[in-house]
Amino acid sequence: MEIALQILLLIVGFVILIKGADWLIDGASSAASHFKVSRMLIGLTIIAFGTGAPEFAVSISSLLNGTTDMLLGNVIGSNITNILLLIGIGALIYPIKIKKNTISKELPLLLLISTVLIVLFLDTLLMNADGNTISRADGIICLLFFSIFLFYIISMARKNRKANKEVEKPKFKLGISLLLVLVGLVGVVGGAELVVSSASFIAKSIGISDRMIALTVVALGTSLPELITTIKAAKKKETELLVGNIIGSNIFNICIVLGLPVALFGTITPESFEIIDIVMLVGSAAILWLVARTGHKITRFEGAAMLIMFLIYYGFIIYGALA
Repeated sequence: MEIALQILLLIVGFVILIKGADWLIDGASSAASHFKVSRMLIGLTIIAFGTGAPEFAVSISSLLNGTTDMLLGNVIGSNITNILLLIGIGALIYPIKIKKNTISKELPLLLLISTVLIVLFLDTLLMNADGNTISRADGIICLLFFSIFLFYIISMARKNRKANKEVEKPKFKLGISLLLVLVGLVGVVGGAELVVSSASFIAKSIGISDRMIALTVVALGTSLPELITTIKAAKKKETELLVGNIIGSNIFNICIVLGLPVALFGTITPESFEIIDIVMLVGSAAILWLVARTGHKITRFEGAAMLIMFLIYYGFIIYGALA
């Protein structure tokens, strides 16, 4: 009976989390328009933060609740899901064209940041220390890489200054926009607390690890905003928006969702992660870059192959948990 209640709370938490993110995006975008912020910067900053808000809220809640495996699992699982599942689905709906600039700059940056996370995670192993830790210094390094990403965004926006003169018309009045931001933040934080607490309870009750819950239920649930954005963008054939959202979200996940809480609260020591998790994190980013380089697009066949890889990985996780 108690588990059934926690499952219900988990579902309610996800609903509040996703709806809160929607309100946060709508309110922040409208408020940005009132302050004459360009459409391009709205998309690259507000939308990226909005779709990453559930993951960030879950990471803070995980640290406060002492479930560090939930934090790392959420980041790793969300990034793998974003590439293999979401881009796979997007490519099946409509083949994704990749710009040369994305292949030469943005995708390599994502691959670099993913690799840096793994190096930081394994550095204590190389130094013969006990356990793999992510320290406050590692978190600060992640934030420094995010500052490089922000510099790239600002530089790109300046190069397209003429195109950015047109500012999107506000969707709501300023007061309503700010109210939506406030309510959205409350929803995201409250929903995240419900998700983490109920997911942890379920994991302990049925004897599976926080890693398993984080990589599956939590990661898939917090990736719902990206999934919705992916489907909408693919149907409208806005493939640049689709890929940009995934790249931005994954960089945000590593640098802010993981890096910022660790930089603020200190070292974490994940306990139950396996080498396949971190291999898949870097491997999915490498696969996306290599596939994009072959023909400057991701075909339906390649999208289907990504989905198959996603199913194999998650099949391995579930099999390992049940064995």
